[in-house]
Amino acid sequence: MMERPQCTRLPDGHRLHFRHGPIDLVLRAFGAQEAVRAAEQAAVSRFSTILEELCAELDILRNPTRLRGHAPVGRAARRMHLAVQPYAARVFITPMAAVAGAVADEILAAMTGVAPLEKAYVNNGGDIALHLSGAADFTIGIVDRIGAPHVAARSRLTARNGVGGIATSGWGGRSFSLGIADAVTVLADSAAAADAAATVIANAVNVPRHPAIRRSPATDLQPDSDLGRKLVTVGVGPLTGADIAAALQSGLHVAETLRAEGHIIAASLFLKGHGLTTQDMALADATSSHRQPVMPEIALHA
Repeated sequence: MMERPQCTRLPDGHRLHFRHGPIDLVLRAFGAQEAVRAAEQAAVSRFSTILEELCAELDILRNPTRLRGHAPVGRAARRMHLAVQPYAARVFITPMAAVAGAVADEILAAMTGVAPLEKAYVNNGGDIALHLSGAADFTIGIVDRIGAPHVAARSRLTARNGVGGIATSGWGGRSFSLGIADAVTVLADSAAAADAAATVIANAVNVPRHPAIRRSPATDLQPDSDLGRKLVTVGVGPLTGADIAAALQSGLHVAETLRAEGHIIAASLFLKGHGLTTQDMALADATSSHRQPVMPEIALHA
């Protein structure tokens, strides 16, 4: 029997902690007391059913996405499906690539749908759905590796940036990766979009058939993995500077393509202490010609 959803208030008195099976969320709403209370109640209500809805459609969600394939019907599942659609004709991808972001988006939508909030966030294991209004801001830390996180840069976001989601992917994270990136962080208009794109970009940070990279079939590590027998990264040994540069440039090419196509806003990529970002790190303000940077430049270093 599946455990019941757990919803508790953290000791700071402001944040809520939700747990149900593999889902582990921390969220907070900012605004008038009545608005915050209504948003929290809506989040609790929506969270109570979301895992069961996803489990009911796992057969669809664990299979490769097709451009004309059968679409799921649940709201969070549809978010997952739509987030990976841009990649369906290019690479192997399943809706599970966007599951953490889609869940965060769905809970945030429940909160903002019932109350006018100054800002709110839902953090699903590092994949964050974000709502900002007016002059509200939100500062994020960008890590250079997932396994032992270190904040390599910080970025202050405002509503003008248009960022609604932040996601980080890499070979040392909770999910499997086909690439060797220590961390790829993506900013996008939703957490599901950021989640899917971070997966695709992290997969592209790679040096195929390199003897220092250890790989294993995904199902040998997790029998029900949506990646099947695809080889996922389980270890990355010493790499030369040329190897690192080639892997990062491969990922950056994909990131720049996705940015140019409008699928992401910005991305940072890290491998073995080296980092690159997408070239255009500024956003046009919808109300003026002012352009506001969303992330500091991170130079490749020796």
